[in-house]
Amino acid sequence: MEVQQFSYDNQIVKKFIYATLFWGIIGMLVGLLLAFMFMFPNLTDGISWLSFGRLRPLHTNAVIFAFVGNAIFAGVYYSTQRLLKARMFSDFLSNLNFWGWQAIIVAAAITLPLGYTTSKEYAELEWPIDLAIAVIWVAFGWNLIGTMIKRRQRHLYVAIWFYLATFVTVAVLHIFNSLELPVSALKSYSVYAGVQDALVQWWYGHNAVAFFLTTPFLGLMYYFVPKAANRPIYSYRLSIVHFWSLIFIYIWAGPHHLLYSALPDWAQNLGVAFSVMLIAPSWGGMINGLLTLRGAWDKVRVDPTLKFMVVAITGYGMATFEGPMLSLKNVNAIAHFSDWVIAHVHVGALAWNGFLTFGMVYWLVPKMFKTRLHSLPMANFHFWIGTLGIILYALPMYVAGFTQALMWKDFNPDGSLVYGNFLETVNEIMPMYWMRAIGGSLYIIGFIVMLYNIVVTIRSGSAVVDEKAEAPALTRVSARRTVGETFHTWLERKPIQLTLLATIAILIGGIIQIVPTILVKSNIPTITSVKPYTPLELEGRDLYIREGCVSCHSQMVRPFRSEVERYGEYAKAGEFVYDHPFLWGSKRTGPDLLRVGGKYSDNWHLNHMYDPQSMSSGSIMPAYQWLVRNKHDRSDVQDKMRAMVSLGVPYSEEEIGNAFTLMEEQALQIEKNLYSDPDFAKSYEEDKSRAMESGREFVEMKDREIVAMIAYLQRLGTDIKVKETDQLLSENK
Repeated sequence: MEVQQFSYDNQIVKKFIYATLFWGIIGMLVGLLLAFMFMFPNLTDGISWLSFGRLRPLHTNAVIFAFVGNAIFAGVYYSTQRLLKARMFSDFLSNLNFWGWQAIIVAAAITLPLGYTTSKEYAELEWPIDLAIAVIWVAFGWNLIGTMIKRRQRHLYVAIWFYLATFVTVAVLHIFNSLELPVSALKSYSVYAGVQDALVQWWYGHNAVAFFLTTPFLGLMYYFVPKAANRPIYSYRLSIVHFWSLIFIYIWAGPHHLLYSALPDWAQNLGVAFSVMLIAPSWGGMINGLLTLRGAWDKVRVDPTLKFMVVAITGYGMATFEGPMLSLKNVNAIAHFSDWVIAHVHVGALAWNGFLTFGMVYWLVPKMFKTRLHSLPMANFHFWIGTLGIILYALPMYVAGFTQALMWKDFNPDGSLVYGNFLETVNEIMPMYWMRAIGGSLYIIGFIVMLYNIVVTIRSGSAVVDEKAEAPALTRVSARRTVGETFHTWLERKPIQLTLLATIAILIGGIIQIVPTILVKSNIPTITSVKPYTPLELEGRDLYIREGCVSCHSQMVRPFRSEVERYGEYAKAGEFVYDHPFLWGSKRTGPDLLRVGGKYSDNWHLNHMYDPQSMSSGSIMPAYQWLVRNKHDRSDVQDKMRAMVSLGVPYSEEEIGNAFTLMEEQALQIEKNLYSDPDFAKSYEEDKSRAMESGREFVEMKDREIVAMIAYLQRLGTDIKVKETDQLLSENK
């Protein structure tokens, strides 16, 4: 048998490890800054690009796509070459993958703080960056499949199955969720509206967690845990069941993020059913990982790498038990919009993704640099302080979530809300926010200790860029199944067939859920009183999106007595038919805004944006003073309206042609309303006089950003609320 000599490309693995550590510490420090902003809301006072609403998507993108993404590529490039006994298909594609991905991360780090965002969770990046992601992702998949074709190992190990499913599914999710109509170089609108947009987004959002944060890490678990423990995987049969059941079921579960919303009940219930089923394959994978360590517990006690991996797999088990539980409607009614969900997400992120990455790095670096880890005590310190950090982060958030839910739903004997003021719940959970910040600090301290440990380890060794290897050439065999060969054993030596079957498995659920909602218009009934936004309101909505207000405020009143009492009539699907994108939100750090229109005066909104604490004592909302100062660029409003027409919003040619006149009229009315406050009028006139005396440009109030924001906020909920109020008045007469 011919033995071929070749080399593994360690250089690409090393690059991705460095990127993992670099972006990881940055993403987590941004998260820590955000945690402290709950106690000190004006910590970055006056700096628009450091405001909470703009930094929050930067944190999630940095941790998910920069830290975890680079860790995935590092682990995949290392393990794939050794599992297939072949160098990666193309060094050029490997380097394109690396440098392209870093360029995308840098683009995100620049655009998100500047306010260029689509507002869609985990998919906030604007259309040019979305295109770049698609190109780089295809380069990664091309490289992966090309390596499989030239492999020297006949059968594809289970880790490879998960890598394939990750590539295919993320490509499908990204492309369909990112379908958007560009208006300018960094502005676009989702092609979906309202309920349809929400369903597609959470089909993507849930499965981004599934197929970017879970399936590739399961592949890494199946490779690195047996390697670190020096034991075979516990059960080959269980791995088969785990893989196919997981990728088939996971794709259906997205609607559980939209329970009790305006999404049709059939889609909600379908999401619940498949979410509950998810616990079986998820725990099957956890059991397979943990039982691989049977007989190796003595090694676990002394090896920090295995300690990290054990806690990672345990965290995966906890998160995947909690996920199906949270999808039960009675539990979701308590947890949704609360800090319970924040705890749930971070158990998965900090334990499963973070600790498995740390374990992988501790195992990989000494091997790649032909040396020993600099300090085992430091690694053990990292493990224990990191574990303590996770506990101190998650437990207070669970307490905060329960506290919020109980206070939001508490009624007096006379039927009124016990805690009618939303701020009462915020003040009650401030100690939990302090504990969360302390837990996050401990986790980052552990990360910094690891950075030092790894840097010293690297300096003490010598990198092997091209690691020499040899393996027998793969001989051709019949494409048909051989005698005694099971179907799956045959499938494991057929990468194209395996990829096709995996694609079919993930497409079935998506097609059945999404196609009826998009194509069958009767599923989303219209409401005749609901009209498109005026040009000024449309501009204000874009400012709302730019400032990331959706991170803290929902626009979805659920059909609960407590929410109707607090916010007004529950949401209807037909209210959102002109919303590109939808803005339902997923967390209530502040109150719901769906019915806020007309609730407060224009002056209240201006003062609230300029100095929230002056209007609501104890508020943790940061100030948005630049909105009050900045001149608003409305020059492309007609292009925006034409884009909306292309998406089905019924603006007439006359409305588009008169857009600037209509904006001027509405802005002047708001300016007039603001003048009704003597303090505002006096301050405004004094500022105008000072500007004229100093020769600086003075921006008329009607032309400032705050006026467009007020126009949008005052519109929210009025399409049906006014009608209902009139009806109630006539009934009372």
